[in-house]
Amino acid sequence: MALSRLNTFTIKSSLFRQQLPQNVKCLSNLILGEPSGPSVKTPIPGPKSKEMISELNNIQFSNTVIYFTDYNKSIGNYIVDVDGNVLLDVYTQISSLPLGYNHPDLLKVLQDPDNQRTFINRPSLGLFPGQGWPQKLTSSLMAVAPKGHTQVTTMACGSCSNENAFKAAFMWYRNKQRGGAPITEEENNSCMMNVGPGSTPFTIMSFKGGFHGRTIGVLSTTHSKAIHKLDIPALDWPIASFPRYKYPLEDFVEENKAEDRKCLAEVEEQFEKYNKAGKFVAGVVIEPIQAEGGDNHASPEFFQELQRITKKNGAALIIDEVQTGGGASGKYWCHEHFHLPEPADFVTFSKKMLTGGYYSLPEFRPQQGYRIFNTWMGEPSKVLLLEKVVEVIKRDNLLSIVQASGKKLMDGLMDMSKRYPQHLKNVRGIGTFCAFDSSSAEKRDEIVAKLKEKGVQSGGCGDLSLRIRPALVFQPYHADIFLHQLEKVLKKIKTA
Repeated sequence: MALSRLNTFTIKSSLFRQQLPQNVKCLSNLILGEPSGPSVKTPIPGPKSKEMISELNNIQFSNTVIYFTDYNKSIGNYIVDVDGNVLLDVYTQISSLPLGYNHPDLLKVLQDPDNQRTFINRPSLGLFPGQGWPQKLTSSLMAVAPKGHTQVTTMACGSCSNENAFKAAFMWYRNKQRGGAPITEEENNSCMMNVGPGSTPFTIMSFKGGFHGRTIGVLSTTHSKAIHKLDIPALDWPIASFPRYKYPLEDFVEENKAEDRKCLAEVEEQFEKYNKAGKFVAGVVIEPIQAEGGDNHASPEFFQELQRITKKNGAALIIDEVQTGGGASGKYWCHEHFHLPEPADFVTFSKKMLTGGYYSLPEFRPQQGYRIFNTWMGEPSKVLLLEKVVEVIKRDNLLSIVQASGKKLMDGLMDMSKRYPQHLKNVRGIGTFCAFDSSSAEKRDEIVAKLKEKGVQSGGCGDLSLRIRPALVFQPYHADIFLHQLEKVLKKIKTA
């Protein structure tokens, strides 16, 4: 349904209504049965969660667990814990729920008898795909493919999506060096001993602050937090600076243009240094927004010039849309905002896409079987769910709702940044993919904790940032609830 056709209705809970400003109204819910607002009954974690965390800790390290969730009661934009606390979730399992909790259309997919065998029988897709698999890919992943992309390779998660995109880039680069000549016996034998010419000296360039996963290869391109990388061997691969802008953007236009130029010059320097040393840069991997690293943004002009430099140096451009893809920016793919002159060579995905994988241009197809391969190569049941997600996004015009909700969030955050500058600054975002900085990591963590007490589940990223990652069914009235609770927190901190 179009946003303009949504009718308004007042919040049903009189108790919660009393806590909200008079001008807060609710648009009609996209999900029936969603709570009218948060409700906190116990400290978080509550007694039941603490007991379960202790039980889990006997089996595995569990100090990252925030609370145990009742997924039977969680619905739409609200997560419910085992102690009965109802929280507006603007974190959504680290940005991975496209339609929130227990969306009725997704529940129907599981209830359909024709789909049940897909959930039960997990095939090795590279060997035994099920009947109708090409059609399912066409109506799901290919229905929302980035412009210019006709090829997709499915994987299970974000790390393996990037890992295999790197491998495909290396194979493509080496095939160019061979000039299409056959692989030699020497190459086959030497690669088994981890030496050349079969094992290549190729590299992938990445950016300070980036996050691309936690497996060994992609971990060498991850530079967001030391805890991710500590004690793990790393590859000698080039690293350039990602722009760090001054905010508000309109007040620092020339400074931020200079920052773009400085970072792009580093990219050129890294290409020259590594290619000259024979450690050829086969690919450049970059996020449209550095999410885990602190929601760092760069301009369309930066990405356009980066593509030009990458192409000039004969490398592949890998756009990592694991966290930004799937609609949160108001477009299905965040890099669509950059108007790149040509399609990216690779676009990797996971999270809101439910399955993992990458799109790639035809020249990156492997030349032999088993080169991009693993047991499962993704998960057909996730593609079934994604097929329905794509249908719901189009049917309910969710990208327009994301744009309206994002404007509500950004306007509210910008206003608060003027009234509470000591606690909230550097507001930035596209769609509902928003963030702001606090004055310190401790102050940011205090805001996250106090929001939880007010019934809002949020999360941090980078050193100072609080990130907002709601589902696509997050409407403007949800933004009003979030902003109202955030202001109550900021007022309390301000007077403390």
